[in-house]
Amino acid sequence: MVTKGHPFEREPFFEVFDQMPGVNWTHVEQPAAQALFNIKQAARYDAYVLYDMPGVQFHPDREPTYLEPDAAYKADFLELLAAGHGFVFLHHAIAGWPAWEEYAHIVGGRFLYLPGELKGTRRQDSGYRHGVEHQVSVVREHPVTAGVPKTFTITDELYLGEVFEEDITPLLVSDYAFTRDNFYSAAKVVREQKMFDNEGWEHADGSNLIGWAKTYGASRIVYLQCGDDAVTYANKHYRKLVENAIGWVAGMEP
Repeated sequence: MVTKGHPFEREPFFEVFDQMPGVNWTHVEQPAAQALFNIKQAARYDAYVLYDMPGVQFHPDREPTYLEPDAAYKADFLELLAAGHGFVFLHHAIAGWPAWEEYAHIVGGRFLYLPGELKGTRRQDSGYRHGVEHQVSVVREHPVTAGVPKTFTITDELYLGEVFEEDITPLLVSDYAFTRDNFYSAAKVVREQKMFDNEGWEHADGSNLIGWAKTYGASRIVYLQCGDDAVTYANKHYRKLVENAIGWVAGMEP
């Protein structure tokens, strides 16, 4: 379990994993966790769960600085993926390593704190909306969705970001409208310290996919947009999805 880079409620979050039957886990924060991203260290673990946001350095009076991972870390990470090591990315982890585009291709999308280029196209900064009660639907039978109802309700933060739909296997969709008027600008927060503001901000309609599976190299990857706070952590269907995702990327299918 890798964290740091974004605040979260530690005790209720970790309790999700404490309650998983048959799961033993170790917690390491960034940047120390980067030392574990190599073939030798990874042999100790069946899967990595990433609830971190590396590569973004926030400042109180100006826009964030993006840090690129060093060449050795990139090479080690890509070697893990080529070897088939599994990764589960949760919630804000989709914003990690913004200066390394390949990381977005590993995850299957990106949350942009600032406007930037992605896949050769200029993209607007992403949007966020806290505390949305919405209905989630399972769109594909898959080991990650096994035992989860076809539809369920959850209250969580949602993102209006970039989803590489052509590269992923869709698992979960939301009935919320992913349109500019329903979200706030991330850049307004990090540039102007203005929360819950979308004045003058424009963004195209986005994907309502909030959970997917994919492969990268020989590795299984899962991304779940759910996971903002204690309300979400307590949702039994969220817990089941995370448990299933860990099992699937580790090759232990139900």
